Amino acid sequence: MLLTRVKKKALKLANDLELVDFGFALPYTWVLLKGPERKALGVAMTLPEEVQRYRNSISEPSLKAFIERADSLNVIERTLGLAAINAVSQYHIDLSDAEFTDVLELLSENAGKVALIGNMPPLAKALRGRGFEVFVFERNPKLWDKDTYSDALEYHLLPEMDVIIASASCLVNGTVDMLLDRARKAKLFALTGPTGQLLPEFLKGTRVTHLASMKVIDFEKALLGLKLGSFRGFEEGNKKYVVRVE
Repeated sequence: MLLTRVKKKALKLANDLELVDFGFALPYTWVLLKGPERKALGVAMTLPEEVQRYRNSISEPSLKAFIERADSLNVIERTLGLAAINAVSQYHIDLSDAEFTDVLELLSENAGKVALIGNMPPLAKALRGRGFEVFVFERNPKLWDKDTYSDALEYHLLPEMDVIIASASCLVNGTVDMLLDRARKAKLFALTGPTGQLLPEFLKGTRVTHLASMKVIDFEKALLGLKLGSFRGFEEGNKKYVVRVE
């Protein structure tokens, strides 16, 4: 399981870091930490449709306790764990080689078949506007539209795709391993969205080629947005970036 490998790497980088605050909330679960040099904020998309009966196994919250649960079968523990891993990643990440642009700019004109994992209407519209053949897959029926395929078809169709742009919430819902396994033809595999704040080196040796996420630049604005349950409020405190997984 990818998250099992990632959490082991994250734990090694968490020794000098301390949990400051956290929240399991909508739209994002978040973890704030501090270290000797600065603070860092990590988030993970909260998927309420995945939450069922829950009993909290964490009696004493800490950064390492959250990270240890990143591969839990319990989606709430997994979401908190991924947010903690993202906070550790954001503390250590070097964006000197990053491009502060949008994931759309990664695609060449002859990209071929493009799969969007997660219905992202603005991105789908932009891709179709540039003439790409786009296949949109979505797990949550509430987010389907007339051009959306059920995620049940990913297993059969992904081997035909040349480009995969996946919402990094696939890390939260546990489908990322299947996506990577089936994306055999894809020359570009990008994890996108705030949940994709991982250190690129955590994904070396996988089929992931790029991470397109957000760096918090205004902690007060971003945290206020998170506490108020606001997509826009959180994202106004961030800067988009794209970084390659070497």
